[in-house]
Amino acid sequence: MIEEFSKNIPSTLLRKSGSVFYSGRDAFSNKADLYILGINPGGDPDEQASETIAWHTKKVLQNEPDNWSAYRDESWKDSVPGTWSMQPRVLHLFNKLGYQAGKVPASNVIFQRSRRESNIKHELRQLADECWPFHQAILEELEPKAILCFGNTAGDIVRKIVGANKQIDEFIETNNRRWRSRAYQGSSGIKVIVPTHPSIADWTASDTDPTAMIKRVLSA
Repeated sequence: MIEEFSKNIPSTLLRKSGSVFYSGRDAFSNKADLYILGINPGGDPDEQASETIAWHTKKVLQNEPDNWSAYRDESWKDSVPGTWSMQPRVLHLFNKLGYQAGKVPASNVIFQRSRRESNIKHELRQLADECWPFHQAILEELEPKAILCFGNTAGDIVRKIVGANKQIDEFIETNNRRWRSRAYQGSSGIKVIVPTHPSIADWTASDTDPTAMIKRVLSA
């Protein structure tokens, strides 16, 4: 099935620096409770010019094991796999939800790499619309209960596309900054969960862990 999904990657993006799949064959072969979406791959598109979307897709389909996760198995910044930046925070979420990282489908709203989100801010919606047929195929085939978006930018785009405009749950951090994680639903029935971004908020700390809210939304 993952090969069929890969056919929905826009051909115009295949030579761009970036990636589509953040988990492997097992994650994209069965029904799923949760579909994970960041906004787009980070890094440097010039320094990583050879790491094209076509190259990375082939790597996942042909070289990585079926049970593979970028959050658990990739070395980011030459660190031990699963230990850099938001990797342990995402793995913490999976563990508390009782999920295997290699069985949770994960991708990005936009497949093209940029140094910062601000570098593509003027073309966010255009790029998102270009990539959305891929995500629509995932939603139709895997039928996740919810899409979990890393941060408000990804969340706002996805909520607008799927029409999730009614807030159904919320978690407020129990610290001085009181950042909020929220969940929404609309007429389509799909839920969109927008927690704090794990690259900034430490989900492994009890004061800032949105997992309980996410678990409520998935079980409702």
